[in-house]
Amino acid sequence: MSSTYHIQKKPFVVPTDDGKLIEEHFGLASDGNQEISIAHMVAPPGWSEPFQTPEFDEYTYIIKGKKQFKIGNETIILEAGQSIKVNKGVRVQYANPFDAPCEYLAICKPAFSIDKVNRENQ
Repeated sequence: MSSTYHIQKKPFVVPTDDGKLIEEHFGLASDGNQEISIAHMVAPPGWSEPFQTPEFDEYTYIIKGKKQFKIGNETIILEAGQSIKVNKGVRVQYANPFDAPCEYLAICKPAFSIDKVNRENQ
């Protein structure tokens, strides 16, 4: 391994029970990085998470498909090639109510932590 860079060939695959693929390339689960996490995700059609109020900024870049964001009283739909930053402390719900999978990158700063996502009970 080089002291000047690290190529991630084996991202940490987060176990899920909702059909969503989460491959964390850098972050707490993959390499112990607390400053930032970068994950490749694929949300299946019909997928959604409970509302949450994270203690980190979350950037999302849509690669394929569409993803829905509920922020306050707004429903925002992003498509391939679009991105969004949701600031920490903002209540948000992520979903894919569409007929096709949504592939995207999620970057959290500081790194994603289940202890800091603050998901609500469904």
